[in-house]
Amino acid sequence: MAVDSPAEQVLSGLDPEQRTAVTAPAGPVCILAGAGTGKTRAITHRIAHRALRGETAGRHVLAVTFTARAAAEMRARLAALGVSGVQARTFHAAALRQVRYFAPRLLAGRELPELVESKARLVALAAARVGVRTDRTGARDLAGEIEWAKSSLVEPGEYAVAAAKATRDTPFEAGKVAEVFAAYEQLKRGNGVIDFEDLLRAAVWGIEEHSDVAEQVRAQYRHFVVDEYQDVNPLQQRLLDAWLGGRDDLTVVGDASQTIYSFTGATSAYLIDFPRVRRSAVVVRLVRDYRSTPQVVGLANAVIRQARGSEARLRLELVGQRPSGPEPELRIFQDEPGEAAAVAARCKHLVSSGTPAREIAILFRTNAQSETYEKALAEAEVPYVVQGAERFFERAEIRQALVALRAATRSADPGEPLVRSVAAALEAVGWAPEQRPPGGAARERWEALAALVQVAEEFAAVPTLLPIGEGAVSSRPPSLSDFVDELARRAAAQHAPTVEGVTLASLHSAKGLEWDAVFVVGLSDGTLPTTYAKTPEQVEEERRLLYVGVTRAREWLWLSYAISRSPGGRPRRPCRFLPQFDGRSGGGPGAGSGMARLSRKPDSRPPRIVSCRVCGATLLGGADRKLGRCATCPSDLDEELLARLQAWRARVSAGQRVPAYVVFTDATLVAIAERKPAQRSELIAIAGIGPRKLALYGDAALALVAGATVDDLEPEKTSANDP
Repeated sequence: MAVDSPAEQVLSGLDPEQRTAVTAPAGPVCILAGAGTGKTRAITHRIAHRALRGETAGRHVLAVTFTARAAAEMRARLAALGVSGVQARTFHAAALRQVRYFAPRLLAGRELPELVESKARLVALAAARVGVRTDRTGARDLAGEIEWAKSSLVEPGEYAVAAAKATRDTPFEAGKVAEVFAAYEQLKRGNGVIDFEDLLRAAVWGIEEHSDVAEQVRAQYRHFVVDEYQDVNPLQQRLLDAWLGGRDDLTVVGDASQTIYSFTGATSAYLIDFPRVRRSAVVVRLVRDYRSTPQVVGLANAVIRQARGSEARLRLELVGQRPSGPEPELRIFQDEPGEAAAVAARCKHLVSSGTPAREIAILFRTNAQSETYEKALAEAEVPYVVQGAERFFERAEIRQALVALRAATRSADPGEPLVRSVAAALEAVGWAPEQRPPGGAARERWEALAALVQVAEEFAAVPTLLPIGEGAVSSRPPSLSDFVDELARRAAAQHAPTVEGVTLASLHSAKGLEWDAVFVVGLSDGTLPTTYAKTPEQVEEERRLLYVGVTRAREWLWLSYAISRSPGGRPRRPCRFLPQFDGRSGGGPGAGSGMARLSRKPDSRPPRIVSCRVCGATLLGGADRKLGRCATCPSDLDEELLARLQAWRARVSAGQRVPAYVVFTDATLVAIAERKPAQRSELIAIAGIGPRKLALYGDAALALVAGATVDDLEPEKTSANDP
């Protein structure tokens, strides 16, 4: 019996698309790999297959990744396949290795300058030099702008025009940022140090300007692999082009639908244009999803199916390969504390049922959202860890705010409302309620302090109970001192150390990770997409963030949003990217129809599912459910009937001395004027009209639909009192 060669053994277990990618001939290969489709398997097996067939030696392969963790995983997989010598490194690690090696030749015998780990200190000095006043947060934002500019190959004198063209939300006026940028470069040279972007530029310079260096590098590395190619920036692409030197033995792998770092300078343009730039490229699409159940895959497809823009041209329709699992859930809550409490309760249930806490994740759009969930998990005694950020009460601005709040208790006016006292105290640390600053770090700091104000709003809604003897109690509004004590209690509970726990993470920091159970929370418009997403391209990137969050789940997925931020707060609309499910999820065999459970209260029975009477889609938003159709579907509104309904409502509300919406909301009147119910059963079918309102106003509404005027109705029918 013939024994397969090592190269043939590498092909065993691959699906047809993976096999095509692995066996493609030398030359340009573009692997479009959807979430969970085995991209790392494909590229490591491609390297191993070529090495074991003798087409190339491992030492001649340079595989570039974006994280040290991914590079280590690639090296481990190659070793398991029997291939050694492959250099798997990040762009920066590869550049550092090469610049260090060639430093004696490139720097006339001098050593490589010291590498600055963080720009913030030098940026603050540069800002002071040009008269820009800034704090630590502002320095971080300026550093971010400088990193974007240098990664985008933009020089200080070009910054203002480039920032305007890219619609950058600059932390200061663009001209001032350019001045800080120029001063930073001067300071850096004066101190004899370089930053990470300089490191990449030095590697490019060494190859482009020194033919002997180029010859040696290109003799060493003959086949290149780039993972996460949708995240490459112009400077990294320039380095890759220098390494290649006009050759085309290049394999790239990426997913345009996971492009979520454009604010750093990353662009999917190189992935999108790869087949056009390299006409002979082999393009392989990996669409078999081995990570998630068909139900999760179906939801992911539904989210990204509506994508627009250049990235959508490479959209992949995933096909689930795992056995069928539970339907994803959409849960609707009255407020964020209720949402967080329900999430914590479900986490506790999952852990008690045998799901390891490390296999559960709660994902949100901004780090400032973590406090509510940290509190809820702590109170439910569920251990947790925060991925990619500090715990809420460990953040520098929160520690600073607690000091300011404690100081404010010594001079606080007992009669001043709590929320106003908290806001006034936070003004001492530079927070202003209506002045959201530009710049990512400053905005994140503002949002964290705003979260404290939200906590104050919730705390103020519950009176403080005071014992007055013999078991009796009285109540008073909570004071600033009470609030400071509450924050201390929360901080103590949330600071409990843990070795393993539920992961709390932003959607950005969750990329590349996966869990058995995933909660994607806070899905309201204004949060996702963020209010800072102004252009169509920025809005589409927010959609891709939701897609990334959904595709992190292996088996169990929960999506939720709160109607208002705090109890009794202003209502909000659900995230516009949530799909309207109509049974065509496209998740492959066993795929479900989408979100089958809708609940406004964590412990209530799911309300009846309402479908659009025009297109049949399941309606998620409250206004859409009342209308009985999607907001985007055509309306058959009877405007004359609506006018009579509004006149009648005004008369009733005036007679009963109640706001008009207490009778019927605007959405309910529009639904009546569109659907024209002829009998009581049709009227009560409109969401928002229950038995009580049917008894109070049903006869009058039906009479108006039948053609009656307000004057035709008997007075008692327009002024019925509550029973």
